[in-house]
Amino acid sequence: MRASEGDQLVQHGRVVGQHDQVSEIVQVLGPEGSPPYRVRFEDGHEAIMSPGPDCQVRHRETHEQR
Repeated sequence: MRASEGDQLVQHGRVVGQHDQVSEIVQVLGPEGSPPYRVRFEDGHEAIMSPGPDCQVRHRETHEQR
């Protein structure tokens, strides 16, 4: 998994009815775009995440076109 600042990290819901959780990557802490990432959630809080297999990176170019 590779990401850059400004990309979105999408954590897919694992239970029926649970929504995806979308956050913005504000800092890449690993080498060459690899995890862990400092992310900011829609409510403003920040966390350090090492994404698992239920996560997807939406690159900045992709989500700006929507």
